[in-house]
Amino acid sequence: MDQSKIISSEVNEAQIAVHWKEEEIYRPSAKFIAQANLKDASVMDRFSEKNFPGCFTEYAEMLTWIEPWREILDTSDPPFWKWFTGGKLNACFNCVDRHLEKYKNKAALIFVPEAEEEAPVAITYQEIYARVNEVAAMLRDFAGLTSGDRVTIHMPMIPELPITMLACARLGVIHSVVFGGFSGEACGLRAADSGSRVLIYADSYYRGGKLIDHKSSAEVAVESARREGQNIDKVLVWRRYPGKYGSVTPMVEGRDFFVDEVLKNFRGKKIQPVAMDAEAPLFLMYTSGTTGKPKGCQHRTGGYLAYVTGTSKYFQDIKPEDVYWCMADIGWITGHSYIVYGPLALGATSVIYEGVPNYPSAARPWKIAERLDVNIFHTSPTAIRMLRKAGFDEPQKYDFHFKHMTTVGEPIEPEVWKWYYEVVGKGEAVIVDTWWQTETGGFLCSTKPALDAMKPGSAGPGVPGIYPIIYDEDNQEMQAGSGKAGNLCIRNPWPGIIQTIWGDRERFVRQYYQKYCRNPQSKDWKDWPYFAGDGALMAADGYLRILGRVDDVINVAGHRLGTKELESACLTVDEVAEAAVVPVVDEIKGRMPEIYISLKPGIKASPADVKAKVTQTIETMIGKIARPKTVQIVPDMPKTRSGKIMRRVLAAISNHMNVGDISTLANPDIVEQIRVQVQGQGPVETQEGPEDVKHFGTVE
Repeated sequence: MDQSKIISSEVNEAQIAVHWKEEEIYRPSAKFIAQANLKDASVMDRFSEKNFPGCFTEYAEMLTWIEPWREILDTSDPPFWKWFTGGKLNACFNCVDRHLEKYKNKAALIFVPEAEEEAPVAITYQEIYARVNEVAAMLRDFAGLTSGDRVTIHMPMIPELPITMLACARLGVIHSVVFGGFSGEACGLRAADSGSRVLIYADSYYRGGKLIDHKSSAEVAVESARREGQNIDKVLVWRRYPGKYGSVTPMVEGRDFFVDEVLKNFRGKKIQPVAMDAEAPLFLMYTSGTTGKPKGCQHRTGGYLAYVTGTSKYFQDIKPEDVYWCMADIGWITGHSYIVYGPLALGATSVIYEGVPNYPSAARPWKIAERLDVNIFHTSPTAIRMLRKAGFDEPQKYDFHFKHMTTVGEPIEPEVWKWYYEVVGKGEAVIVDTWWQTETGGFLCSTKPALDAMKPGSAGPGVPGIYPIIYDEDNQEMQAGSGKAGNLCIRNPWPGIIQTIWGDRERFVRQYYQKYCRNPQSKDWKDWPYFAGDGALMAADGYLRILGRVDDVINVAGHRLGTKELESACLTVDEVAEAAVVPVVDEIKGRMPEIYISLKPGIKASPADVKAKVTQTIETMIGKIARPKTVQIVPDMPKTRSGKIMRRVLAAISNHMNVGDISTLANPDIVEQIRVQVQGQGPVETQEGPEDVKHFGTVE
C-alpha cells in the first residue's frame, strides 16, 4: 500500500486497511482448566444478547445486598444507564466484613516495602476491619465527612491507601484518588473540580531507593485548589513510619494533622456500614482528556462492584486461597478494580508493592513472587519490556510458579508476549491480554482463560455480556476478518460503565455516545453504541487487535496523557508561542511525549534554558510521568490553511516515518526544515512505524 495514502490528511484511521500477521496460538493447560472458576462453555449462551441484561445478575449475586434491586437495567434516561435500581449495598462491607466469619485470620493485603531489608507485612481481614472502622470514625467525627461528600486522596503505594478508600466507602464518602506520581498542582485541580475540602496525603514513600518527600506537594495542591475557588479545610497526613516525620515541609497548624496521632482518639471504634443506593457514586477517577481539562469519571457503587467482582473471578481466576499480585498503582483504575475492590470482594490476598519493579535489580519481582508464593501476576507491557531488557533470564533463577498472568494498559508486542509466557510464566501460566478503560470499570475484551486460545498481540474477543463492533466514519460496520481498522465501539451498556463525567453531562454524551448514536430521542440501548476512542480491527475469529487511540492521547507506560493538557502546560511558559505534543517510540515505555515549541518574537533566553523551563513546567503541572523525551524548538509549526497544527507530520518526523502528502499545508517548506533539525542533513530514511504513531492526529 502507498505509504503517502495511508497517512494523507484526507484519510482517517477508520478507513485504513491494516495488514498484520496472525500469530500462532497457545492453549491453556489441562491443570489450569481443571481448577478454573470459568470452565463451563455455556457462559456464552448465558451472557448472549437474548439474555441481556439479565445475564449480569450472575455478577450481582456474587455480592451481599442489604436490599434487593427492583430493576436490572433502567434505560429511561439514555445514555445515563442505571443498574440494579432500588438495590442497596455497601462496598466496604462486601470487601471486608462479610469475609470475617471464614477468613478473619487470613491475609487480605500483603505490603512489600521497597527496601529489601524491610520484611513484607501481612494484614489480615480482621485487622483491615479494625483499621477501616477507626479511619471511618475519624473521617466522620474529626473531618466531618458524610455520605455524598468528596475527598481527594494523593498517596503512594502503601496499605493506608486502600484502608482509606474502604473507610470512605463504608461511610458513602466519594473518594477521588490521584496517582502518587502526579504533581501537587494536578492534585489541587482535581480536588477543586470535585469540590473536596479534605485532602489525604502521605508524608513520604520510597522510590528507587530514596525516601521521597511527598507532603511538600500538599502545599502546592492547597494553593492550586484555592486558585480554582476551592478551600481545603483539612490535610490529613499518614506517616510512612508512625511517629517519625519524613518530610521537611512544616505542618500548618489547624489545617494539617498526623493521622496516626488523631487515630488514638478512635481506637476500637466501630462504624456501621452505610446502606448505599446501587446508583450512589462510589468514587471519581480523573483521567486525561483531549480538551486539556482532566475529566472525573464517576463510578457507581452497585454495578461497578458487581462488574469488577465478576470479572476478577472469571477472567483473573481469583479464589480466596490465591496470592494475587497486580503491579499497577492504586492511583489508576487498574489498581482500584483489580488490586482493591475486585480481589477483596472475593476474599483473596492482594499484594501491594511500594516501589519500582526493577529496584534494586530486575530480580526483585521474582524474589517477591518466590517469597510470597504468588500464583497470579498482573502487570503492564511497559513493565514487561523493562524487566525483559534488564534481566532476560532472571525469572528462571527463582522458584515461583504462576497459574495465571494478566497484561493490561496498552497493546503488547508478540515477541514480548512470548517472553512473558515462556520465561516469566515458564510455559505454565495462562495469559489474558485485556483491553478496557478508566471509563469502563473493568475488562471488556479478553480471552476466557480456561476456554479460549491465546494469541500473542491480540486482546481476544469481547468478554461475555460485551458485544463489540467496529464502525467506519460513515457508521458502517467493518466485518470481522476484513483486515480493515476502524473505531471500536461497544453496542450495549454494562454494569461497570461510568455513570457520567462529574459535573458535565454534556461532555459525557458528546465524548462517548454522540458519534454513533442512531436516534437521540430513543430509549432503546441498541441506538446508543459506546465509542471507545480506540482504533482496532477484528479478526475472523472475533479476536481484537487494538491499534491505539484515535484521538490525541499518548499512552506513556500505560498512563494516558492528554496532549492538550501537556500543550497547555507548555503555553504557560512565557517564551512559548505555540506547542505541539506527539508520541515518539520508546523501547521501555512504549511511547513518550516529544514536544515541539515555537517561540515568541524577540526572545533572548537561550534554547537550553527554554527547554529546561518547559520540562520543569510539565513536571510541576502534570508530573514526572509526563517528562518529554525531547523538546524541539522550531521556527514554525506545519499548519493547514485553517491554522491547525498538523501533529501527524511532526509525529512522522520524530519517528523517522514518511510524512505523507504535505501539499495542502499552508507552509509546506517548514517540514523539511524541521526534518533536518530533528534527523540531521543526511538522506531521508523512513520506516513503517506503529499504527498509533503513524496516524497520530489524523482523527479529531
